[in-house]
Amino acid sequence: MPVRLSGMNSGLDTEAIVAELVKAKSTKKENLEKDQKKLSWKQDAWKDLNSKIYGLYSKTLSDMRFSSSYAKKKTTASSSAISVVTGSGAPETVQSLKMVSMAKAAYLTGGELTVKNDEGMDVKASYKATSTMAEMGMTFAEGETKKITISVEGKDPLDIELTADTKISDVVNELSKAGVKANFDEKNQRFYVAAEGMGKDKNFEITSDDNAALRTLGLDYSNVNNPQGKKLNGSDAEIELNGETYTSNSNTFEINGLTITLNNMTSDEITLTTSQDTSGVFDTIKTFLKEYNTLINEMDKLYNAESAAKYKMLSDDEKEEMNEDDVKEWEDKIKSALLRKDSTLGNVSNALKTIMLAGVEMSDGSKMYLSDFGINTLGYFAAADNEKSAYHIDGDKDDESTSGKEDKLSAMIASEPEKVSEFFSQLAKNLYSRLDELMARTDYSSAFTVYNDKAMKTEYDDYKTKISKQEEKINTWEDFYYKKFTRMEKAMAKLQSQESALGGLFGSN
Repeated sequence: MPVRLSGMNSGLDTEAIVAELVKAKSTKKENLEKDQKKLSWKQDAWKDLNSKIYGLYSKTLSDMRFSSSYAKKKTTASSSAISVVTGSGAPETVQSLKMVSMAKAAYLTGGELTVKNDEGMDVKASYKATSTMAEMGMTFAEGETKKITISVEGKDPLDIELTADTKISDVVNELSKAGVKANFDEKNQRFYVAAEGMGKDKNFEITSDDNAALRTLGLDYSNVNNPQGKKLNGSDAEIELNGETYTSNSNTFEINGLTITLNNMTSDEITLTTSQDTSGVFDTIKTFLKEYNTLINEMDKLYNAESAAKYKMLSDDEKEEMNEDDVKEWEDKIKSALLRKDSTLGNVSNALKTIMLAGVEMSDGSKMYLSDFGINTLGYFAAADNEKSAYHIDGDKDDESTSGKEDKLSAMIASEPEKVSEFFSQLAKNLYSRLDELMARTDYSSAFTVYNDKAMKTEYDDYKTKISKQEEKINTWEDFYYKKFTRMEKAMAKLQSQESALGGLFGSN
């Protein structure tokens, strides 16, 4: 950077003068930065809206296209001892269930580890996980090893070799490798071993060719003469459903579309009643309409926003002159109108509204509309601003606008479930297909995007280039003016030097 002399001889505020001379070019750069910032806000607004549109498309509409979404059934049980999840293929009938046994997991509570006190009596030991077999009193000849074996159903037996230096934590780790959950409780001085799952096929046994080693560890539970510890074997659950016996290695059974879970044992006979889940289908449709209404209301609000033409983008200097709340309010006004009268937004919104109004061609040749199911908008004068395209279900107890009307939808779900399923699955397909078209990849937009995100990114990058070029122009002109002022300062310095020299000559006479 060249040396810039700032009014050393002329007394001029060179920097202020140069700033004024390049003001027009600086203003142009500032305007470009403002436009770029406003575009970034618009990109964010579209990203947020697109995410909501895609959510409706990929989740709700995607699921509602299939008749299974409307084949909802429920099963009530006469006892809380069981719980039931009902699949769409479960028959609508009444069944009888009797519990025979619940599944249990194999579990071993080791014997309490003890040592002899000074009086020769057994007292609780105080071993740590780091205690060795030798420290626990297990004796080994030189080079000797002892072996315990853990056998888990369906797996090869695992031999655990013990030496004088083997730690309690080593035994725990080796047991865990065999496929069980093992732990040593220092407070209670016991080993605890549990199967990784319930049922007899997860059972396990711990044996050894040296019972003394098992006794030292408190695991000699099978000793008929002096058993140590307590061992519970795993067992399967068993029920009788309509007289037929079923077993499971867990407390859950999957039978003919029903998933039955045993909660607690009872000897009472339990009645299972499976029927059409009218409220479940109603809730599916209600959830869809709620999501649609939220989205279409937001789109209308954005499209019909008040003009913010009088609110210009603020410069940094302008922001410094305002308080933080005023700046936020000013910028929020601009942001609220970013998609006002946006043609892309209008196209998407109108596409959805058209399909909702158009109705569905039924398989019997008739045509049905949402109104046939007691689903309507409130009307132009009754609906709030930007909520005129929202749909309400007659008789919906959660909707204060229509709760007092007849619940036609529930009645049709109960009396004509096939017709309900056909209509709403086809309506969902129509909406899904139209959004699929609107979100198709183009030269200007990415896949699953309703707006021209690619084009907007290109525009944003163009601003970067323009701003950079404008900065170069400003620097060039600043250098140009500073060079001129520098030459002037040097000339004035030379003149002042000559005047001083002359003054000195005249003064000497």
